[in-house]
Amino acid sequence: MKTSFKLSIALAAAALVVVGGAQAQGNTSASGGYSMYAPGGAYIGINAGLSNYRLNNGVGNFPADQRKNAYSIYGGGYFNQNFGLELGYTDFERINRAGGSTKADGTSISLIGKLPVSPSFNLLGKLGTTYGRTDVSSNPASGIASGTESGWGVNYGLGAEYKFSTNVSAVLQYDEYRLKFIGQGKDKIVSTSLGLRYNF
Repeated sequence: MKTSFKLSIALAAAALVVVGGAQAQGNTSASGGYSMYAPGGAYIGINAGLSNYRLNNGVGNFPADQRKNAYSIYGGGYFNQNFGLELGYTDFERINRAGGSTKADGTSISLIGKLPVSPSFNLLGKLGTTYGRTDVSSNPASGIASGTESGWGVNYGLGAEYKFSTNVSAVLQYDEYRLKFIGQGKDKIVSTSLGLRYNF
């Protein structure tokens, strides 16, 4: 197993422990003990939307897709009213490209920010790293290399949250990911999505 993949698993496990402990630590705070999390600061969510592969199609007149569905599942916790940590997984689906197809997904760990605008509306920000996995097949005449690649890259995003109640909110999110592709280094994939979040 590659060292980078082992590190990905370790970070994911650490983030899950942090998120999973937020509720219990929040209760400790309520009873007079110390908690590094704001009460009610933990959440889980699921988003669906569109991915936009910002990739070239090589040479030749091969049909190509740029946009596909994208799906994310994530969980996080706020250290205070403004900052926290989030772990998530995103599937960007497979597109037709260069006489073959291209597929990408990734697991992310990110620092998150929240700017309350009103009691029911927040602006959101995100900056972190993604362990991405990509799979490319192509026609040799396209000049695009075929193969799989994986590794770490930067992710960042902006969003908005509207709270329907104390526990349920809708989230609109715009995210950019830098993922490694065989034979061409890192390229950008953009995801625009809408989803629901449950706050503990």
